[in-house]
Amino acid sequence: MSLFRTMVLLLTSLLGGCSALAPVNWLVPNSGYKALTDLSYGELPRQLLDVYLPLDLKANAPVVVFYYGGSWRNGERADYRFVGQALASRGIITVIPDYRLYPEVRYPDFLRDSAKALAWARANQSDWQSSSGPLFVMGHSAGAYNAAMLALDPRWLAQEQLAPEVLSGWIGLAGPYDFLPIINPNVQPVFYHPQTPVDSQPLIHASAASPPALLLAGADDSLVDPHNTRQLAEALRENKVATQSAVLNDMGHIKILLTLAAPFQDWAPVIEQVNCFVSRHGKRDGGQRVSTDSAVASGCTNQEETARARESTTTANGTSRKP
Repeated sequence: MSLFRTMVLLLTSLLGGCSALAPVNWLVPNSGYKALTDLSYGELPRQLLDVYLPLDLKANAPVVVFYYGGSWRNGERADYRFVGQALASRGIITVIPDYRLYPEVRYPDFLRDSAKALAWARANQSDWQSSSGPLFVMGHSAGAYNAAMLALDPRWLAQEQLAPEVLSGWIGLAGPYDFLPIINPNVQPVFYHPQTPVDSQPLIHASAASPPALLLAGADDSLVDPHNTRQLAEALRENKVATQSAVLNDMGHIKILLTLAAPFQDWAPVIEQVNCFVSRHGKRDGGQRVSTDSAVASGCTNQEETARARESTTTANGTSRKP
């Protein structure tokens, strides 16, 4: 099994990383959730999403809107069923939208789509649960950038008559948060290089008003420098924002995402950290925890301390600033 999993990791890397994740779904159970597919959150062809509902759906279950990566050039929501399965099987309603990509659009139109999808999820929570649960955004790579900008820069949710205060927290995996000047030739035209707007960078929007954050990266990530994660975590903590972060050894850009899939969850406790973060920061009025997987949530008391300890032992690697 170990050899087989290594072959899957190698295959996804050779075929193009985030754009070649469909085979992962072959290994993931079709159980633990109910899928609502091809739902429209806007009028454009790419403005579609899928919802993964827990089978044992609690009244106040948290909602996570997950944005996938792909350098803002590629990606299909169906390829990320493994994310929906992982979260929904732990009691988390999961929304996975498509969004417009380059060359159809450039920055910031994919942020407008991301905000529109979040607004749709918030408006439709009553269709799934009698008591709306707390709302989170989460993403990997370019999707982590999208999540960060919704959480940190109020301009984008304001276009949907919302504000970052509607979020109980946000989660970023291997995200680019401070990447000027852009050196990746695939990303340069997406952000109008060399005239990239300075305020396109999530780091500069960190403030005391930012929602709680869980930021994870791989020490072996050669596509997005993990210093992005360290730097944003430091800026948020300086602003007294509740922040958990870790740079995990033996984790690359794709491998950290694969740890969400059921067959690979023993590679690193990423799914447990996500579940604990949602449980902790999704408290309802009066301090009652939201309903996530009880077995995992029961072990969350010391999760933040564990994350800090892991970070202190894994951040001694390179400090290059650029992804």
